[in-house]
Amino acid sequence: MHDQVIIIAMKNQIHNKIRNFAIIAHIDHGKSTLADRLMEETKTVTARESTDRMMDTLELEQERGITIKLQTARMGYTYAGGKQEFNTDEEYVLNLIDTPGHVDFSYEVSRSLAAADGALLVVDASQGIQAQTLTTVYKAFEYDLEIIPVLNKIDLPNAEVERVTRELEEVFAFDRSEIIKTSAKTGEGIVELLNAIVERVPAAKVDLDNPTRALVYDTFYHEHKGVVALIRMMEGRIEEHQKLFMIGNNTEIEPIEIGYPKPKLVRDDFIHAGEIGYIATGLKDIRAVHVGDTMTTFKEKSMAKPLAGYSPPKPMVFASLYPIDADDFAEFQEALEKLALNDAALTYTKESSQALGSGFLCGYLGLLHMEITQERLEREFNIDLITTSPSVEYKLKLKTKDYSKIPNINTANIDDDEYLHIRTAAEFPDPTLIDSVEEPWVKLDILTPETYIGAIMELAQANRGVYKSMEYVTDQQISGQKHVTLKYEIPTAEIVTNFFDRLKSVSKGYASMDYEFIEYRESDVVKVNIIINYEVVEALSFITHRDNAEFKGRTAAKKLVELIPRQQFKVPIQAAINQKVIARETIQAYRKDVTAKLYGGDITRKKKLLEKQKKGKKKMKMIGKIELPKEVFLKALKTD
Repeated sequence: MHDQVIIIAMKNQIHNKIRNFAIIAHIDHGKSTLADRLMEETKTVTARESTDRMMDTLELEQERGITIKLQTARMGYTYAGGKQEFNTDEEYVLNLIDTPGHVDFSYEVSRSLAAADGALLVVDASQGIQAQTLTTVYKAFEYDLEIIPVLNKIDLPNAEVERVTRELEEVFAFDRSEIIKTSAKTGEGIVELLNAIVERVPAAKVDLDNPTRALVYDTFYHEHKGVVALIRMMEGRIEEHQKLFMIGNNTEIEPIEIGYPKPKLVRDDFIHAGEIGYIATGLKDIRAVHVGDTMTTFKEKSMAKPLAGYSPPKPMVFASLYPIDADDFAEFQEALEKLALNDAALTYTKESSQALGSGFLCGYLGLLHMEITQERLEREFNIDLITTSPSVEYKLKLKTKDYSKIPNINTANIDDDEYLHIRTAAEFPDPTLIDSVEEPWVKLDILTPETYIGAIMELAQANRGVYKSMEYVTDQQISGQKHVTLKYEIPTAEIVTNFFDRLKSVSKGYASMDYEFIEYRESDVVKVNIIINYEVVEALSFITHRDNAEFKGRTAAKKLVELIPRQQFKVPIQAAINQKVIARETIQAYRKDVTAKLYGGDITRKKKLLEKQKKGKKKMKMIGKIELPKEVFLKALKTD
């Protein structure tokens, strides 16, 4: 008991030595490499353990050079800045939280900021401020964090240090003296940055007297420890063998281990207010511990109030995954369950298709999230998959509340306000039963050189974007021209296909974008049925806005003409809204030359044989059915 009192006293003395900070930036501005240099300089990792992008633990992260999952590392650093108010003989505890930069994973950034007291804003000296830079800085302002501007990649031949420094001064009102110039590649400026973290990031606030409260800012699954929750201790303390309680979902936890991520998990006896730590719960279901929930001790559960957290991530894009080989379904299901253990943002529900067999309808944060999920499943579990075209979630208000009259309706998808939520064309009910349809809209910010304003406005308008405003980022010219931020409101369905690729194309790669969900709005959304030989093929049907229906219907019909094998009779391919055909293509029949055996005589003999052939084909068409090979569905549904 005496030893525990001494340990507690020691930990109370070092609370003002704790600095919790996140790294925020646009994608590919050098966050992960900067984290590597910080860990090396603080000797958190040895030279033998050091590798490139140490915070990126996934093979796919290493290969693509992008951060997908946030990571945390506890570092020890002896201050060497020379300011008298900071001790030079004691070690400071620096808790680093690395974050993704891609817009799809912006929810990861909000997690980091909720757990931090300060943030390093990293800006590439050759690229300057980007759309995601603006968004993440404004999020940091919302959390009232101390921001340290870092100008990275100053060693590059095309680095424009003076120009980007001026940008940071004008856009965010930073003082020139505040900006730390670094090269994460060479290590230049890293010591200066570490000293600035000690000097400028506020010491962690500590309150050991109030009931214990900890914010769960991330979770992941460990093979031996079960669900591991990363926590920011706000008040009180947690001891190793204490029974814990999750306030939000009323879950009791008996942890098997507690400690600190360094970045490897290092066991300890206590975690105190102000510290970043981990709780190994031993639970097998990652959804039992919700990100954003508040953790307390079981004894104090009646006294502790939940922290003001942040909303859990909501899927924005939906697409179905099917194994190409139907025999792989059991293996695919197991693989998806394992992957979901480490990705709480991934949702999935089982579904079946007449054409493709059994599969899962999955919810993703965005297109990159969808692409990465499929690639991880294929690479890590060796399963060949087909992904259907991405869609979004629609809300339908029905004319009747007698749901028994509506065929194939899933009443579990009806919310408290009596809206039916659908994600696929197969779930779309009879149009005569629908009162209204609502689709999700997002707020879209596009940062671009002024040269491309016209082309980008045309692109946004063609995708049903509603123009809101245009703001110049700075009065100064950047690389010879001024940059502007175009603000639009646009349906989510318009940006989940190839909007980003087309934006990069019309701006020659210079524009960047960021988006945020705002609300559902009523819209003229219809289901387009694909009809082959007068039979509706549900697997190929889709949902779209009425203005786009004809174009998309013609495109789908032309694509199927190339894919479906020719028959002995003509095969019509139609796209229709309800009973109205909006597009049609025809696969021409094979025709045997029945007149080849004729060697002369009257023309009536030739006409007689052709007429006989025509009647035979008509009869064949009446009894004939199109058996579509699976390859047709795979190629038709495959996203471009």
